[in-house]
Amino acid sequence: MDVNLVLRSTRVITPEGTRAASIAVSGGTIAGVLPYDAEVPAGARLEDVGDDVVLPGLVDTHVHVNDPGRTEWEGFWTATRAAAAGGITTLLDMPLNSLPPTTTVEHLRIKQDVARTKAHIDVGFWGGALPDNVKDLRPLFDAGVFGFKCFLSPSGVDEFPQLDQDQLAASLAEIAGFDGLMIVHAEDPHHLAAAPQKAGEKYADFLASRPRDAENTAIENLINQARRLNARVHVLHLSSSDALPLIRAAKDEGVKITVESCPHFLTLTAEEVPDGATEFKCCPPIREASNQDALWEGLADGTIDCIVSDHSPSTADLKTPDFASAWGGISSLQLGLPAIWTEARRRGHDLTDVVRWMSAAPARLAGLERKGAIEAGRDADFAVIDPEATFTVDPAELEHRNRVTAYAGKTLHGVVTSTWLRGERIADRGTLAEPTGRLLERTN
Repeated sequence: MDVNLVLRSTRVITPEGTRAASIAVSGGTIAGVLPYDAEVPAGARLEDVGDDVVLPGLVDTHVHVNDPGRTEWEGFWTATRAAAAGGITTLLDMPLNSLPPTTTVEHLRIKQDVARTKAHIDVGFWGGALPDNVKDLRPLFDAGVFGFKCFLSPSGVDEFPQLDQDQLAASLAEIAGFDGLMIVHAEDPHHLAAAPQKAGEKYADFLASRPRDAENTAIENLINQARRLNARVHVLHLSSSDALPLIRAAKDEGVKITVESCPHFLTLTAEEVPDGATEFKCCPPIREASNQDALWEGLADGTIDCIVSDHSPSTADLKTPDFASAWGGISSLQLGLPAIWTEARRRGHDLTDVVRWMSAAPARLAGLERKGAIEAGRDADFAVIDPEATFTVDPAELEHRNRVTAYAGKTLHGVVTSTWLRGERIADRGTLAEPTGRLLERTN
């Protein structure tokens, strides 16, 4: 292979650990991970990043881009710029909040056509499972979606209704028939309906309206369905640590279940949310510090597989001070890596853990065999980070369309100095290149 780039650092995170190395790149692919002082091949350019750490590009499998249809909330151009600035080189777009939702092959093609010229990073797509589209699931799978999302409680948008338990079973049976993956917003609607519902600015009232029991019951029911149907399922945005023993037992039993959590659940706590500050609103909600401690324990022991953003933006006017009526969603695409690294280092974890949670595991979840690791044969996707440097979050410096963030004013560790996609630098200390991302389709 003709090597055209050598990326050198005293700290490169590989599947075998962190070491000084020179990464040889040929035609957008990692040709080899060489000794640090290896001779640079003739004709290759050397990029030496010194002591900055080279990570595999992050993979975010939970992003609401909302394009087309609600592009004033976000869009492929702005979302992928924010991702690139944050060290993310691959994202998978959720099937709802865009119009139309990704629930038929025709709708998938519409979304792909919109994204094709706007993507600064590689982009793939989830399909959606609705009460009336079981017939569309196999065609969507054959068209390249990476799996299917469903809600077990109201989604917040009329065009993406929830599944009841019988409808979930029908969709799961269909998807299990071709060994697809169902990813699930797991909150039980009956528990939500029984919880106290109070309008107003008090965060405590909103938290009480989304009890842990809603998550726990929905996850228990999902495990039962997955066991019965031998289906592959993935729990989205786990917030309730009470569900961890259920999940651990199911995994030990051999149920095909994986789980994600999100930076906001792992770095923000209910105790710090000011009343009226609906930039902190999401569903399920940010819970108490003791709950967060247990989530970190679940990450450490492998019960929780990965960390992804659930970037769910809206226009600022939808973030009214009333927690009951404000749009629920945290905008964090650009900040997930430093937010998690800040908390992880405080808790005694290192960047190899962060890579496992935010790159390797999401890539494995989606079957992205060329992503998620720095080793020969993978795409030459890299995030370069100064892990000791700090910065204070200024919303005006964020790349996503509506600069509303729960992280405003926070000081975080870990400055992303550059991001590379297939051996080309796409972000360099805040300067973004023109879009060169590709549209990805499932291949296995």
